[in-house]
Amino acid sequence: MVLVLLPVTDEEPVLRPAALTALARPGVTHVSLLRDEESAGLVLEGWAFDPARAEEAARAAAGPCDGLRTLQPLMQMAISATQAEEEGEKT
Repeated sequence: MVLVLLPVTDEEPVLRPAALTALARPGVTHVSLLRDEESAGLVLEGWAFDPARAEEAARAAAGPCDGLRTLQPLMQMAISATQAEEEGEKT
């Protein structure tokens, strides 16, 4: 999983078929789009996605864009509700 941050423009973000094909090459199978007034983000995921190719995937998704940043995960975990409830009872 990689988060691609890019500045917001007046244009609506669009992932064209050529971009989707380019994203599939490094193993991206899922894309999520996030946005607020200042920034936009793409979450790129795929079981075969190699984070070393994050820059290539980011350029495929965003095209030529100044201010493009890629963030790679430092940690990822799953939390179960049961585990959280047990921890709450101990305190």
